[in-house]
Amino acid sequence: MLEIIEKVNTAINDFVWVKVGLILLIGVGILMTVITKFFQVGHIGHWFKETIGSVFKKNSAATKKTDKKSISQFQALCTALAATIGTGNIAGVAAAIVLGGPGAVFWMWVAAFLGMMTNYSENVLGIYYRRKNKKGEWSGGAMYYLKDGLGRKCGYERIGSILAVLFSIFAILASFGIGNMGQVNKITLNIESAFLEGVDIGSVAGIPITSIIIGSVLMLIAALIIIGGLQRIAAVSEKVVPAMAVLYIIGALTIFILNIENVGAMFASIFRFAFGVKAVGGAAVGIAIKEVITQGCKRGVFSNEAGLGSSVIVHSSSNVKEPVTQGLWGIFEVFFDTFVVCTMTAIVVLSSGFIDLETGHTLPGVDDATLVSQVFGQHFGVIGEMFVALAMLLFAFTTVLGWSQYGSKAIEYLFGEKAVKPYQIIFVLMIMSGAVMTSSLAWDISDTFNGLMMVPNLIGVVALSPMVVKITRNYVNRRIKKIDEAPILSYDAEIQKETEEAIKTEEP
Repeated sequence: MLEIIEKVNTAINDFVWVKVGLILLIGVGILMTVITKFFQVGHIGHWFKETIGSVFKKNSAATKKTDKKSISQFQALCTALAATIGTGNIAGVAAAIVLGGPGAVFWMWVAAFLGMMTNYSENVLGIYYRRKNKKGEWSGGAMYYLKDGLGRKCGYERIGSILAVLFSIFAILASFGIGNMGQVNKITLNIESAFLEGVDIGSVAGIPITSIIIGSVLMLIAALIIIGGLQRIAAVSEKVVPAMAVLYIIGALTIFILNIENVGAMFASIFRFAFGVKAVGGAAVGIAIKEVITQGCKRGVFSNEAGLGSSVIVHSSSNVKEPVTQGLWGIFEVFFDTFVVCTMTAIVVLSSGFIDLETGHTLPGVDDATLVSQVFGQHFGVIGEMFVALAMLLFAFTTVLGWSQYGSKAIEYLFGEKAVKPYQIIFVLMIMSGAVMTSSLAWDISDTFNGLMMVPNLIGVVALSPMVVKITRNYVNRRIKKIDEAPILSYDAEIQKETEEAIKTEEP
């Protein structure tokens, strides 16, 4: 039975991610980049200034919380990054290079460049179509712009509602898998490998007691944070994510500097092998090119999640008033996740000596799952290996926190607010399953549900692309060109009016 499930899942996964998914993701990225006139490049100074640049300003709106029911723009970013910066940024990038060669990094950059505008569009739509629940909290995401955006188009009401339900179901299932058990399993294996190697204190029903202890501790910590709701998740993410990311970048930059003489060869190999490795015969070269592009794009999307419609759920809980303002944070999110964190990992891997920069091939016996840890160990000894294990632990655990919010909002959409607390309890209990599971099938199935989320989401983004352009043009005219015109803030007339009044009271 398990073999049949595995075969069916593999077929669906290959279809969703390789044959359809990547084409859809890249295609939508190109579409949104073109119709917004390459916004991520044309207004690069503006979105840097309005995102990370605004964090360091005194009394910045980006870090200020205006009420207890929402979170700040920066907290929304950190919570979204908590869910996206995970094992994909470390082991995922190493796997892309090992399987696709150094050229995979180039295609990771390409996917991220286009993904910036996909993520931007998702966030613009998320803010524009969000609503407040009975508690006065903002609720938004792909399910809302599918139902209230696509669903309001003439003749698409039923299709919009069906796609919204499908997206929510896939999000819930993915939250238990890739957002919970898969991450916890990686945490457990890394802790046992880095800190408990050779330690054997027995087992219960064939399950190591060490795994049970690790699972119990993670359950307790997660319960204290997740049951506290988005406010507590955001507060933790706001502190852990920036600190861990900065430490990881410092470590990677140190390795970069120590191998400064190889920098030219590293970057040359990325561009030289971007279109395939040397091989005999055109067919062999074609196969190599396909593998390089597939690995680079796929791992890039796994890392930054642009197009999956996941991070927009938490971005929609921000106290922001302008849809485009949160869209700018979406651009920065993809930029930081891929162009900064993933590039740092690529530098570490390419400077390891395990990748032949002349041929693009990986040396025999290299394990992509532990490659980054090995390189840090080469340069910093045991402390380096422990640091990577700690980074994986914190990155993966904050991913669990972020995904718990995604699942909570999907549950709220389908069953109402009363169902959220039972979901959170079940979510916390499932952490133990992740700690003790040995089969990779649960991870593979959740990976498929993760990919299935993007299909309804991208249909919504494409269908509502004219609205994204309209809102963007309105913002550029008002905020950049200083043209006097009425703002476009919400699909709901009441929310539009309230937000306009709130903006007027803030203006000097």
